[in-house]
Formats: sequence, structure tokens, C-alpha cells
Amino acid sequence: MTSQSFLSGTRALVLFSGGQDSATCLAWALDRYEAVETIGFDYGQRHAVELTCREKVRIGMGSLKESWASRLGDDHMIDASVLKSLGETAMTHEVAIETTEAGLPSTFVPGRNLLFLTLAGALGVRRGVSVLVGGMCETDYSGYPDCRNDTIQTQAATLSLGLDKPMSIKTPLMYMDKAETWAMAEDLGGQALVDLIVEDTHTCYLGDRNRRHDWGYGCGTCPACELRSAGWERWQASR
Repeated sequence: MTSQSFLSGTRALVLFSGGQDSATCLAWALDRYEAVETIGFDYGQRHAVELTCREKVRIGMGSLKESWASRLGDDHMIDASVLKSLGETAMTHEVAIETTEAGLPSTFVPGRNLLFLTLAGALGVRRGVSVLVGGMCETDYSGYPDCRNDTIQTQAATLSLGLDKPMSIKTPLMYMDKAETWAMAEDLGGQALVDLIVEDTHTCYLGDRNRRHDWGYGCGTCPACELRSAGWERWQASR
């Protein structure tokens, strides 16, 4: 990316899970904002291994570019386990991943992104942050209603009103498919960033770190793995 994309004086807080999408968004933010912090959430997810990947990815990201290292600030881990207590989902309990009667996958955690953004906004206003960055996407995704752009931008307006401070939410992947997400990573950080995402991030819903594929670790069959794998194949075919 060119230096013209860098917004001097702007602070950003990236919702960083330790997965492919949020890692790509972290690189995107480091290329644009003067100071970038990260926030993660422990909500009792089955794939809690993603939380153990976060610091390694952050360290790896800082090693890719001197400018990124200087802009990468504090990390914050938030207890959001109240989500698990509200009811069973395939993301938080040992239940089958399937389509529910409502037409949504059983991995949908109602209110998850809404809560995450609220907590990120509450932290951000204390940290002098005016921009939240998230990996939400309504192109290649599982149909979650809280990933839609209308939801996200309405939440941004709500946060600005409720906090009485301007708070924007940037979603650089909103209209990208997974192939384009891989391409964005290469544009931002070259093969080194692609390699970091393949080796050190985690996206598999079942938390499988035993099986290594060309696109990274995972069971290979859950919706997250299928999206990541298919995107990798399309990206490779287009190069």
C-alpha cells in the first residue's frame, strides 16, 4: 500500500481473534493508522486455540515491517463468557454443526458481534480510539445477520450516540470473498504475510491444530475450513 493511505494521528482498535480475517484486517490497519491496538474476546468458544495464536501472530506481524512494529500497540483480552451462558450453539458447546429451523447455521452466536463491538467501543473511547476495525464480511460467510454491513454501520451510529464520541467501524473485507482476502494479504505484506497467516492463524471451528493443509490448520470440513480452503484454491488458480 502507498504511504498516502496512512492517516496520521488516527488511532484504531482491531477486533483480533487470531484468525485469517482478523489478521488480514490487522495488517490493513497497521498500513493506515498511526497507532493500532488489538482486542480479543474469550467467550467460551470451542476453538479457544485461536486465543493462543494471537500473540504469535502479533509478534510475527511486527517483524514483517519496521513501520508496523512501531505502530502496533497494546493488546486487550476481554472476558465475554456471558455469551456461552445464554444458550447452546455449535460455536460454544459440543453440538452438531447444522442448519437450524431458523435457516441459520448452528454456529451462529446471537448478539456476538454486537457485544464485541460494544465492548470494543467502551474500551476504545478510554484509549483515545475513534476507529474500530473488524473482519465482518457478507460475501463469503455463513449467513450471520450480525456480519451484514447494515448491522455494522447501525452499530457504529449507536456507539457514537451512546458514547457521545465519534466512533467509526471499518470492515475492509465486507464485500470480498476469501480468494480476495488472500490476495489482499499478499498485497499488504507479500509472501511473508501469507506464510504467517497459513502457519500461525486459526480459523477452524472445531479447534483442530493437528491437520496441516496448504491453507493452514483445521479439520477441513467445518464451514470455516471449507470457506478458507475454497478461497485458497480460487486465489491460487487466479495467480
